[in-house]
Amino acid sequence: MTALEQQGAAAKAASLKLMTCTTGEKNKALLAIAQALCDHKQRIIDANAADMAKAKENGMSAALLDRLALDSKRIDGIAAGVREVAALEDPIGQVDKMAMRPNGLVIGRKKVPLGVIAIIFESRPNVTVDAAVLCLKSGNAVILRGGKEAFNSNNALTELMRRALAESGLPEASVALVQDTSRNSATELMQLSKYVDVLIPRGGAGLIRSVVDNARVPVIETGVGNCHIYIESSADLKMGAEIIYNAKCSRPSVCNAAETLLVDKSVAAEFLPMAKALLDQKSTQLRGDAETVRILGGCVVPATEDDYNTEYGDYILAVKVVSGLDEAIEHINTYGSKHSEAIVTNDYISSQRFLNEVDAAAVYVNASTRFTDGGEFGLGAEIGISTQKMHARGPMGLEQLTSSKYIIYGSGQVR
Repeated sequence: MTALEQQGAAAKAASLKLMTCTTGEKNKALLAIAQALCDHKQRIIDANAADMAKAKENGMSAALLDRLALDSKRIDGIAAGVREVAALEDPIGQVDKMAMRPNGLVIGRKKVPLGVIAIIFESRPNVTVDAAVLCLKSGNAVILRGGKEAFNSNNALTELMRRALAESGLPEASVALVQDTSRNSATELMQLSKYVDVLIPRGGAGLIRSVVDNARVPVIETGVGNCHIYIESSADLKMGAEIIYNAKCSRPSVCNAAETLLVDKSVAAEFLPMAKALLDQKSTQLRGDAETVRILGGCVVPATEDDYNTEYGDYILAVKVVSGLDEAIEHINTYGSKHSEAIVTNDYISSQRFLNEVDAAAVYVNASTRFTDGGEFGLGAEIGISTQKMHARGPMGLEQLTSSKYIIYGSGQVR
């Protein structure tokens, strides 16, 4: 057995134990994890410092360094998220659609865990905890495979969680971290169908594509966020400028950040200078079409088609002036990643057309795409944003980490 197969076998055994745990038992373990994170902050910060130093040596961008960094405040936030998950309603064991058939059988559907969830993710160590606690609360064991950039941070967090689980009476193998950060381990995990029930990739387009191409286990795609803000002709332009500034600049490295600004031609000459004045506060590079260049001048980099396909994760924004709502919707449905899209408008009919015709997991009217988040949606922490159309779409909280089985009560019926 390889090391990963051993982790898989241990996780499978742990999942059978978790499947029968009570809500109280799971919550006790989660609260122990939250306390362990707070009690051992310095250990986590020291481990993260080693990752940060190496990342800086390797020339990691400022936006990605921000994704990697942990400090006391962020650790407190992670621990608070764990407590929020503990306070959420437990979906496991819920039964619905109980009904009696004409033959006297009473048939219902019961929510059950998925089993063993494998998660491959990149350099955001908070994902290590968010993913683990959501899996635990929903009765699933989890195998985590983070990137090499965050290995020390991930390892410290995982060790603390495993210790808290053991002290709470749950199997420590319920949470495991793949120790090999090479590409080979990722490929092996994608093909560990004997032990893994569902694989969730959380990262950039390259990671998602690799998982979809190589996985032999069911995959829930998450993460790629080529999000748009469309400023419609009737929009409150001041509001629109503030929304695009927030959507692009509040945290450009995350998947719900805006990557493209679409502006109706009737308001472009007035709106673009307003938006640029705010975006300049973060030295945001604009890559625009010919009309954008004409309005704003040489400060705009002429855009290529690739710019409209790109998730930058940085202070770079593609811009296009469009003829109206039809062109905006067509552009979004052509270039978008089905993550989060927004329209700024005071026209009700336009807002409803946008909601109905844009194909995305989250569609906004007069709000920033940055709200696409499990916590903001009232789901607690999230395991990622699903861009698929399977049972899980949008922020993946506890509900999306469950399956179902039918339960049948009889009184001697035969067929």
